[in-house]
Amino acid sequence: MNSTLDGNQSSHPFCLLAFGYLETVNFCLLEVLIIVFLTVLIISGNIIVIFVFHCAPLLNHHTTSYFIQTMAYADLLVGVSCLVPSLSLLHYPLPVEESLTCQVFGFVVSVLKSVSMASLACISIDRYIAITKPLTYNTLVTPWRLRLCIFLIWLYSTLVFLPSFFHWGKPGYHGDVFQWCAESWHTDPYFTLFIVMMLYAPAALIVCFTYFNIFRICQQHTKEISERQARFSSQSGETGEVQACPDKRYAMVLFRITSVFYILWLPYIIYFLLESSTGHGNRFASFLTTWLAISNSFCNCVIYSLSNSVFQRGLKRLSGAMCTSCASQMIAKDPYTVRSKGPLNGFHV
Repeated sequence: MNSTLDGNQSSHPFCLLAFGYLETVNFCLLEVLIIVFLTVLIISGNIIVIFVFHCAPLLNHHTTSYFIQTMAYADLLVGVSCLVPSLSLLHYPLPVEESLTCQVFGFVVSVLKSVSMASLACISIDRYIAITKPLTYNTLVTPWRLRLCIFLIWLYSTLVFLPSFFHWGKPGYHGDVFQWCAESWHTDPYFTLFIVMMLYAPAALIVCFTYFNIFRICQQHTKEISERQARFSSQSGETGEVQACPDKRYAMVLFRITSVFYILWLPYIIYFLLESSTGHGNRFASFLTTWLAISNSFCNCVIYSLSNSVFQRGLKRLSGAMCTSCASQMIAKDPYTVRSKGPLNGFHV
């Protein structure tokens, strides 16, 4: 009787969300739905962002576009990497053993999200320099230095998580959809503290310091402009509206992206610290906080598309080009039918 029970349990797939398992489909239904859904959103959203940047040259006038495109490429790679656990949960055979697959997957996703975090910190530094040193900004921030900075971001992110391959600790819970990572790869409090001190804490402090000073300086500039306009209008008898600081508007867009990033990552970081220090974990909390943090790779696309008017124009231009391409293909395939429909359908030849 016991051997029968053990055989039935071993036939069941490993599921972090045990209540998402159904006998009829023989895989972790809820996990598959969440991961596949996020994977599709992340890949499609970041592909659109990358194409829009190529279709809208005005977006490249800002130096921050270097870092935003870096984030888009990193988030796209996160989506591509998530195909690995998706296929594994659907029982596709892995090319290498599970232990190595989950370690590589956890390391890669940790590095890619570290690149996003470091890029957000560099964006805040860039905007801080632009506002505090506007006259020397172009000499301080050059394309060559930006490319060097991006290279250092990738290098630094890789080096921070590299000790995980030397059995120092676990970089995160991204690979816990694999049974070996969830049960045999444990976190280490010293390695967790190392990650927090080398990555999470410096990035958060830089962002808080720079944006606090950016908004403070913009508020001072707006106040000074309003006082000057008030003196001028009292002398000339005319009234004028005070225009908002353009740097502040753009900083608000970037601040929204940064705020959403840390809001989605904060539960994961808190759980990471608590689980590492106490040694008591919860599979549901691990899965929820991890994939909530990974969902940020899609949220960046939504926030930028809703907040940036130049990006919206680039998106319309891209969709218009795609519609024109589809229309031309329809005309090429069946010109007689298109002519017979006439101008009412928009394909008048």
